[in-house]
Amino acid sequence: MDIKLWGVRGSLPIAHAPEENAARLTELANGLLASVKGGSTADDYLSSLPSWKIAGYGGETTCYEVKNRNSRVIVDGGTGLRKLGDKMLNGPLAKGQGEAHIVFTHFHWDHVMGLPYFKPLYIPGNKIHFYSVQPELEEMMRLVFKKPYFPVAFEQLGSEMHFHQIDARKPLKVGTLSVTPYLVDHPDPCYGFRIQDGNRAVSICTDTETVRKSREEMGEDLALYQETDLLIYDAQYTLNELADKINWGHSAGPLGIDIALREKIKKVLFVHHDPGADDNRINEAERETRAYYEKKIKVLKSNGQEVHHVDWSFAYEGQEIHL
Repeated sequence: MDIKLWGVRGSLPIAHAPEENAARLTELANGLLASVKGGSTADDYLSSLPSWKIAGYGGETTCYEVKNRNSRVIVDGGTGLRKLGDKMLNGPLAKGQGEAHIVFTHFHWDHVMGLPYFKPLYIPGNKIHFYSVQPELEEMMRLVFKKPYFPVAFEQLGSEMHFHQIDARKPLKVGTLSVTPYLVDHPDPCYGFRIQDGNRAVSICTDTETVRKSREEMGEDLALYQETDLLIYDAQYTLNELADKINWGHSAGPLGIDIALREKIKKVLFVHHDPGADDNRINEAERETRAYYEKKIKVLKSNGQEVHHVDWSFAYEGQEIHL
């Protein structure tokens, strides 16, 4: 199973201002010159840097692609959907002979604003399937494609569209992938998805405040976090910021770490980066999470408890993971 993150920004897409790009290039150039003077090559220098130092974390909003050899599921239609749609035109969808399956966590703008730019929607013959637990799915689509908000009306879309309301905690089969929605903690109803291919699973929790922290509080939704290989988790804020944003529906890295340690999750990627956070601010949140993680590991060891190490990081746009 392969996962690609086409958009990891939350709330609003962003673009870096010219002065931000100039500062990044200046820092890279100075570092490169110093490295070459020290006897290293340009490749050595660049490969030593974290990805965010070179290209940043990205500005497109939530869109994830999960696929295996013969099936594909798209999670959310944020602005990252545009580039994914362009890539998918390399196959049958370009000729009106393809199918696409998109599941929605919820319908906030940052999760649907890429839909008008998903080119396969416009090509006659294509079959596009949309899924959500929420009943307003088709209503949402009609609103997105409604004048004066967008020049192309819903009725003018060329593809054959199918709208499916699905049940929480019940698996949906998309080809050979199993997709199960679970309720997460958000002011408007929002669902995380566990997507399974054989004995491999990814759990996507892009908008959650982690209000329910214990296994008992999570109840039936605990299954979202159990026996999963990869957890994609909301970390829009730092812990200090979170204290001022109660009921905003977003979380912080340390709260995801707690879940990963308790449920023995192998890998975690933190997403839904705040649009007001530049790359350095996101890196600060990563350092806060690193300090928290190391402290938790130290406490577990000192108490003689079993230690489960988690491979985690703050995700960047375009990141690919193979399970």
